[in-house]
Amino acid sequence: MLYQVYETQRSLMEPFVDFAQAAAKLYNNPLSPFSQNPLAQRAAAGYSLIYRLGKDYEKPAFGISTVNVAGTNVAIHERIELDKPFCELRRFKRFTDDPATLTQLKGQPVVLIVAPLSGHHATLLRDTVSTMLKDHKVYITDWKNARTVPLADGAFHLDDYVNYVQEFIAHLQGIYGNCHVISVCQPTVPVLAAVSLMASRGELTPLSMTMMGGPIDARLSPTAVNNLAMNKSYEWFENNVIYRVPSNFPGAGRRVYPGFLQHTGFVAMNPDRHASSHYDYFKDLIKGDDASTEAHVKFYDEYNAVLDMDADYYLDTIKTVFQEFKLVNGTWDVRSTNGTLQRVRPQDITTTAHFTIEGELDDISGSGQTEAAHRLCYNVPKARQKHLEVKGAGHYGIFSGRRWRDMVYPQVKAFILEHNQAKTVSTRSQEAPKRMAKPAPPATPKTTARGAAKKVAGKK
Repeated sequence: MLYQVYETQRSLMEPFVDFAQAAAKLYNNPLSPFSQNPLAQRAAAGYSLIYRLGKDYEKPAFGISTVNVAGTNVAIHERIELDKPFCELRRFKRFTDDPATLTQLKGQPVVLIVAPLSGHHATLLRDTVSTMLKDHKVYITDWKNARTVPLADGAFHLDDYVNYVQEFIAHLQGIYGNCHVISVCQPTVPVLAAVSLMASRGELTPLSMTMMGGPIDARLSPTAVNNLAMNKSYEWFENNVIYRVPSNFPGAGRRVYPGFLQHTGFVAMNPDRHASSHYDYFKDLIKGDDASTEAHVKFYDEYNAVLDMDADYYLDTIKTVFQEFKLVNGTWDVRSTNGTLQRVRPQDITTTAHFTIEGELDDISGSGQTEAAHRLCYNVPKARQKHLEVKGAGHYGIFSGRRWRDMVYPQVKAFILEHNQAKTVSTRSQEAPKRMAKPAPPATPKTTARGAAKKVAGKK
């Protein structure tokens, strides 16, 4: 019922939002008699703020048209490689008529970026994609808004997410022989599961996995996000945040965790900072500071654009990752597309190099949560493992912005290049590595002194 109430309210507010936009233009237009009023600039700023606070934010475009490769501008053609009911595998194809640059592009590594399905669209990783395109062939998982997926397409569970990832990896292996995988935040868990299952079956696994700011072991240094998921019961989430899609969308009747509820939660984490940001936007409009207002608009066009998540997938994630910790406890069974269950065993991964990255000030995935992957993948040689803690970086800073470009990306690039050796045989047909003894259980999963000292929210 809440979803229907929200949609009704949004529809009723739409004419007022349109009026605010028109009024802002009216007071801003130098040819308008209203703009001659001494308070015209303030009125225009006020109406602009009302418009932005009330408007409906659609999914933004990636908008990557060119990228600079070794001093040459290369054209980017964005296209859908595979179209699944709940996800599109999107490719950013690079084109150039310069022979030397073309030769360079052909020899560069292939990277699958697995974007989070946790509220925002995959375009949140725009900076990640545009930076990676300088030195890699790039694909990304572009998850669909569940309210646009008809009920006839069936349900979507966490197991389906894992199966999608395996299919996308196999697709790229079929084209290029093999690939590298980067997962950001939430997908670190299903990506590790997907590669583990492939290894257990003796299939070819990716050359490398780069896992960034994800809840591999959510028990360590728990954040406010973790505490909410752990302290509320499964039934509480099912009864309080799950609603059916209204009849005015293609997915009418589907049970979802609505995007507007997720957005409310995002804002509630730092309400003072958002209020201050909007007030600064109002003052910048009055001053005519176009650079600052454009930066505000660009950020919130992305931040306010949210999607609905299928209820089964969301509830599965709560139980598997944040309540029963099935990955680290070794109790996670994933149902494949043919209906069989298979246990997730990260210890079966022997050849895939893995790189974990954490932000020092991450207030979403706490200190040590991503690094825990190294304890699980203990049969991967130490020489093929790496960990990075990014000083001064919050959650978003490890994959977007200056710290990502200057501090993180150079190391990701070097790691991928180091392990970009073609392997075209299955893991079991290679020389069988000697299994190492299972290490001692990890330390008691409670907030470490290092993690507690670093829990400074909101910094990037």
